[in-house]
Amino acid sequence: MPAPGDTFLIGGDLPVNRLGLGTMSLTGPGTWGEPADKGEALRVLRTAVELGVNFLDTADAYGPHVSERLIAEALHPYPAGLVIATKGGLTRQGPNRWAPCGRPEYLRQCTEMSLRRLRLDTIDLYHLHRVDPLVPLDDQLGTLADLQREGKIRHLGLSKVSIETIEAARGLAEITTVQNAFNQQDRTSEDVLDYCTAHRIGFIPYRPLGKGRLAGPDPTAPCDGTKATGGQLALSWLLHRSPVVIPIPGTSNATHLRENVQAGHLDLPGALPATPASVV
Repeated sequence: MPAPGDTFLIGGDLPVNRLGLGTMSLTGPGTWGEPADKGEALRVLRTAVELGVNFLDTADAYGPHVSERLIAEALHPYPAGLVIATKGGLTRQGPNRWAPCGRPEYLRQCTEMSLRRLRLDTIDLYHLHRVDPLVPLDDQLGTLADLQREGKIRHLGLSKVSIETIEAARGLAEITTVQNAFNQQDRTSEDVLDYCTAHRIGFIPYRPLGKGRLAGPDPTAPCDGTKATGGQLALSWLLHRSPVVIPIPGTSNATHLRENVQAGHLDLPGALPATPASVV
């Protein structure tokens, strides 16, 4: 894991270690159905916590519902300090099929059911999984803000958005995190990352390993002599890119998980840009 002080405070009051775990990979092919090896999926979740990961990212659409149920089965009652982020606002029609639905009544239902599956009274961080272009943004964010006032959501975030959408959303509710695709090969959201850095908004890059393309099996030898895989270097690069970045590499294998977590220990000052380790 990153050094103990290498944390980010979501919303200024929710500390997370800056290398989390994405749980999309814990479902079946096409993010649909149960995992091929449920025992290994549960082992991944428990091992992550044992290794110091205290930030889990999930969504009601993963499975659908599968990853949320697995998290509760593996880890409830939850250890102190564990932060679970989930998302709502996408419907599923089959493997690799997704469609947004931002109707207020649907978003409320999504939140209530996630609370039940995760066995929580309050969701620490809730993302609008997609902005529905057919529903006014103030209706979508207004519903989530209402749930926040009711104590069912602590912090709000957005997923797959532009700077323009973030600014519009910030006029309606406090936005503490943004989740966009970003890695060494896909930097289309670089402007969004820079915006988040400037405004101290947590940036959660999904696909941090480019669907595995950056997780090459051959080790490299950085300037300090430390052996590292391509995946470890890719994650370390993200951690150094900005102090608001919280990578969430996903895996269905405990061995790969350990390899990913080790990226937080790499010290590559000559190979990566120097960046402050923490933002508070």
